[in-house]
Amino acid sequence: MKIAITSTGNTPDATMDSRFGRCMYFVIYDTQTGGTEFIPNPNKEALEGAGPASVQLVASKGVEKVISGEFGSKVKAIFDSLKIQLVILNNPNTTIAQIIEKFTAQKN
Repeated sequence: MKIAITSTGNTPDATMDSRFGRCMYFVIYDTQTGGTEFIPNPNKEALEGAGPASVQLVASKGVEKVISGEFGSKVKAIFDSLKIQLVILNNPNTTIAQIIEKFTAQKN
């Protein structure tokens, strides 16, 4: 399964970005291969439509789950229609490595 995580930077030590549509980076983590890809968010400076455009970006990567601090109502509806699960984390100080570690520990 592929998971997208919103991130403030492009390293595992970066913290989760609480904003979905305007996050700095998306981290795509593949639970089967353990591979991690950091993608700069081209929508972070968009005047409007950042959320829906970001949904298209992560969906195009084949993700089944997205982890962030918040999601707007338009984005939630789009994710629901795509059957992509949303996970809200309320601790913005959590690093990408910690999130991946927690998720992989749950699966084992």
